[in-house]
Amino acid sequence: MPTKKIHPDLASVLLTETQIARRVNALGRELKKLYGDEEITIVTIMNGALLFTADLIRAIDNPVRIDCIRTTSYGAGTESHGAPKLVHGLTLDMNGRHVLLLDDILDTGKTLSLISDMIRGVHPASLRVCVLLDKKARRVVPFEADLVGFQIPDKFVVGYGLDFAERYRNLKMIGVLKPETQKA
Repeated sequence: MPTKKIHPDLASVLLTETQIARRVNALGRELKKLYGDEEITIVTIMNGALLFTADLIRAIDNPVRIDCIRTTSYGAGTESHGAPKLVHGLTLDMNGRHVLLLDDILDTGKTLSLISDMIRGVHPASLRVCVLLDKKARRVVPFEADLVGFQIPDKFVVGYGLDFAERYRNLKMIGVLKPETQKA
């Protein structure tokens, strides 16, 4: 059987397509246990959590409402440029609803802390946070997600929605970007 070639801009593959699919399905089962048959209002942080959200909502059979929020904090670099900026806010009513906030990665904690506080301000019945990746080594703001797909080391990763300068989101796996590519 031929070996799959790694993308030329990746130093290594951190998580394969199969590993991601298995964990997303397991997260779906965990959500079912938490919410039962209740409706869930899912708030997705765009663009990074797009693929994760699409796969996760197919792993549950609850009724769902979906809203998207867009922030920016990285621009074209590999380091956050300070406080996250809200680019597009919520459109659905969250008052009295079970809200699940989804993001691709929890690193500094700044974005998820900001958005969680904003959602709490509109009085949901409950608020939980689910992230695909948790990079604890980068935490600046004390914040923990309720559900985590994978704990990862402090490496700059791309793929499965995660990007560098809006590239690599379409990769089926999550890989570590080569250092020389990060400077390009």
